[in-house]
Amino acid sequence: MSFVCASLMNASVLFLGVFVGAMLTEAMVLVPYWRSLAPAEFFAWYAANDRRLLRYFGQLTALTAVVAVVAAILALATSHPGRAGALVAALLMVPIVASFPLYFKRANESFAAASIAPTDVAAELARWAAWHWVRTAVSFIALFSALTAL
Repeated sequence: MSFVCASLMNASVLFLGVFVGAMLTEAMVLVPYWRSLAPAEFFAWYAANDRRLLRYFGQLTALTAVVAVVAAILALATSHPGRAGALVAALLMVPIVASFPLYFKRANESFAAASIAPTDVAAELARWAAWHWVRTAVSFIALFSALTAL
């Protein structure tokens, strides 16, 4: 059982590392690119790519959360010395996952449908970026917590 627990805890670190990298890429590459576009160009780009973004980030977020939660449950069940770090990592995935239906789903849909005024795009992208950086910071803390659990 300890091999399975250790493997899942390593997998949690792996998934969280990939997740943090994806979040940073979105924050430091995609968002600046979006902000450089005129509103009409941004809406066209987003409408053409929103399904790809949702599929990639949705699957990555779900897998990362599931692996972190399963690793924490197993660490707790086996009294693994790193169970506290594993639990913190799993619990930090909750606000990350919850942020999608609470904010990002509506914002992303408004971008894809071009349902916000072109004059409001810059402000909404700034708000989107700010919330994304919060989510990214929380994911960094989750990764650090998972690392301490090893």
